Amino acid sequence: MPSDPSPSLVDASTSNWTLVRRLWGLAWRYRLRCLQVLGLQLVLLSLGLAGLSLTGVGIDYIRYVLGKEHPSLETPEIALPVIQFGPALPATWSPTEVILLIAGLILAMAAVRAYLNYAYSIAINGLVQLRLVVDLRSEIYDKLQRLSFRFFDANTTGSIITRVTGDVQSVRMFVDQVLIQSLIMVISLTVYIIYMVSLHPGLTLACLATTPVLWLMSMQFSRKIQPAYAQNRTLVERMVQNLAESIQGIQVTKGFGREAEDRARFDAGNDAVFAQQRSIFWRVSLFSPAVGLLTRINMVVLLGYGGWLVLEGKLPLGAGLIVFAGLLEQFSGQVNQVATVVNSVQQSLIGARRVFEILDAPVEVKSRPGAIRRPRLTGAVSIERVSFAYDGIDPVLRDISLEVQPGQCVAILGATGAGKSVLMSLIPRFWDPTSGRVLLDGIDARDLELDDLRRNIGLVFQESFLFSNTVAANIAFGHPDATREQIEKAARIAAAHDFIMALPKGYDTILGESGNTLSGGQRQRLAIARAVLLEPPILLLDDPTAAIDSETEHEIFEALDRAIAGRTTFIVAHRLSTLRRADFIIVMENGRIVQRGRHDELMREPGPYLRVANLQLRDGRELQQQALNQNSASGGVA
Repeated sequence: MPSDPSPSLVDASTSNWTLVRRLWGLAWRYRLRCLQVLGLQLVLLSLGLAGLSLTGVGIDYIRYVLGKEHPSLETPEIALPVIQFGPALPATWSPTEVILLIAGLILAMAAVRAYLNYAYSIAINGLVQLRLVVDLRSEIYDKLQRLSFRFFDANTTGSIITRVTGDVQSVRMFVDQVLIQSLIMVISLTVYIIYMVSLHPGLTLACLATTPVLWLMSMQFSRKIQPAYAQNRTLVERMVQNLAESIQGIQVTKGFGREAEDRARFDAGNDAVFAQQRSIFWRVSLFSPAVGLLTRINMVVLLGYGGWLVLEGKLPLGAGLIVFAGLLEQFSGQVNQVATVVNSVQQSLIGARRVFEILDAPVEVKSRPGAIRRPRLTGAVSIERVSFAYDGIDPVLRDISLEVQPGQCVAILGATGAGKSVLMSLIPRFWDPTSGRVLLDGIDARDLELDDLRRNIGLVFQESFLFSNTVAANIAFGHPDATREQIEKAARIAAAHDFIMALPKGYDTILGESGNTLSGGQRQRLAIARAVLLEPPILLLDDPTAAIDSETEHEIFEALDRAIAGRTTFIVAHRLSTLRRADFIIVMENGRIVQRGRHDELMREPGPYLRVANLQLRDGRELQQQALNQNSASGGVA
């Protein structure tokens, strides 16, 4: 199909806040699973705090017992410890029983935490990997199937593959490492601050004095690192595109002995990605220790101020200072996650922007609301004053009108760029006309249900693409429910049955990528079989014999004669042997029809058709004369 010179559909103007809102909306689809994950984290947080509180109570209880039983140790007199947010210790129990109770509770909560951590891991991975990633990839793939050729012409294969794979993982990162982790961080920090304030407000304020500085550092880091991630995505995309082109063009590379240069080009792209990633890692690695240093300052304040409070008897050692130290350590651990979250935010926003560009790309060709269902057409095609321009300004087709009756065969001749393939692509609505209309059975193609329209049309291109699947599956691609009998019937019509049966496993033979294990003529015959299996009333043949030799062309024509029988057929052709088979011929120049008629009529009419015909006839006579001369020379020598 023709390429589209329009620029990429990438829209870089979307603000980060808009992306964040859309990512929140994406996460909202899985809100029940997100709530399940957050609920598990809340339970884990509660158990962790309870275990820390019990540890402090245990230490204070030991000091309490020591003070009662060993007065000579001169330990400060303290009251019987009380479990924070819990029942009082049993005063009638022996010290050993109380200590065993506390230890048993701590051990039991540790076991429950271990199980819940396992459950959390299963829940979070089930959410982001098994549901979100799979669903999002399916949604993107579904959208790609509905996009017009304009999108694929404007975006490289490497770019699209990277978006469906790596960028989807970046969106997953937002839900997992940004959204959920941020909520967990906010909840945890809030709980820690409330607990610390309940122990000693002044100590809490002193220990958290550096927190505003940390948030300012995080915001600055976020703004500086985002362009680096954007550049990294671009470099990775170029590397993937280079890899894809190298694999697709391996025959050309080997044929011209350019392996070394190809390796050097890939290595250069790979090294560019490495250098960019190293720069990012260096910045992240520098930011993380800076955050860690600030949180260590908090611990120094705790030891100084908190230690003085303990010595003055204003704060208990276990349930006060030690629990506070544990809370501060947990607080610092959550704050240290700021660097990870900021890093993940930038990566996820870059990836999300690229994913949403696909999801937001306009579907230019689609079924209208209330479209007409027509499972079977008769094959009448009417093209009325059709013009087409990719950009809406510079026309590729100009005022084309054509009337084709059911069962007629129309050949289209013209130089490269005349608009032949574009004209045919309007019939199955690969593009819609800029002006005018295409009618099938008297109905505007745009008013027909798109699936019905295309299932009435069989397509054979100049270069037929086959999938890495069985021969039978390739023939039945457009009709997957076809029986083996129907598949074989289509193959016989396409003169493909004999060579298929000669393959190692016949119709069950697995073809290589793009059918590269077959000859060009064999691939074309499978493409013809694939088209006729649908039994379409309309058949479009885009120069199917251009890239094959004369002997193979004869085999293809035998197949084509059977395939086009009774079908409305459009065939782009340049060889007289093909053009003679048509009911009438149109000749195109610069997007216009300049001649039309049968072969014998056009041969009597001065114009481009006669020039092409005379050129082919002259070349044919010259080839025949060369063959005669060679035969004569061989006879003379003999």
